[in-house]
Amino acid sequence: MRPVRSFPNMFGMPKLPHPAPEELRRDPLPLRGRTALVTGASRRGGIGHAVARRLAAYGASVYLHHHVPHDAAMPWGADRPEDVLASVRGALGAPDARVVAGPCDLSDPDAPAELIATAAASLGGRLDILVANHALSGSDGTLDTIDATMLDAHWAVDTRSVLLLVQEYARLRAGLPPRTPGGRVVMMTSGQDIAGGMPGEIAYALQKGALASITRSLSTTLAEHAVTVNTVNPGPVDTDYLTGEAYAAVAERFPAGRWGMPDDPARLIAWLATDEAAWITGQVIDSEGGFRR
Repeated sequence: MRPVRSFPNMFGMPKLPHPAPEELRRDPLPLRGRTALVTGASRRGGIGHAVARRLAAYGASVYLHHHVPHDAAMPWGADRPEDVLASVRGALGAPDARVVAGPCDLSDPDAPAELIATAAASLGGRLDILVANHALSGSDGTLDTIDATMLDAHWAVDTRSVLLLVQEYARLRAGLPPRTPGGRVVMMTSGQDIAGGMPGEIAYALQKGALASITRSLSTTLAEHAVTVNTVNPGPVDTDYLTGEAYAAVAERFPAGRWGMPDDPARLIAWLATDEAAWITGQVIDSEGGFRR
């Protein structure tokens, strides 16, 4: 690898030279040697599964978090963890990469620290990428129907657990040599700040809005550890939660005439995890396929 040289600009500040031709060529496995934790990867029809497969295909080793009781209680049901694990393993791009899975109830305030420690230990002691994809479904309502129990349940899972995961991840990264590259945090929001909002899911919208609002602060905080922090709004994604006429009506509001599929936001999230996105941080990014509200 050629030495990095810098040249002063008109203000006397160092200016990096143009990349060498070999630096412009993309590695077919841009996450080779990296490790990742993806939360909420309980179903093959979900975004977490799609993200994990993309990261694995790019060369990363991946720890899959699941909480089967949550999905089992939902209309769409749960997959067997071993089936999700097998699917992600089938996408592995690097021969020395691996995929591990484990359960964790993130409503427990002690669980985020335990999950970070378990994931890092399972992947060789280091964790480069954190994708906080999990969320609580249901137990929500309109302004007239929400109560303290609903608000507390969504706070615990959708926001508190994410911030505690990021906190423990940051502590882990702080133990690495200064400016160790490859640190990435990606959180998930739901377009609650876009026209129309989510009046039927006040508790969920409130907590997802909190993640969008804290993105910039977290990115500033973690910059000293060479970690980027971004939040992705995937828009309406077909994760098997809607059918019939309602499904068709949503599809008509996309210019492409179809719903977003789990791999649509997964491609963006996987790119954010690569070195190509090293200059993208503190952003809330919509990946909605032009969805018209």
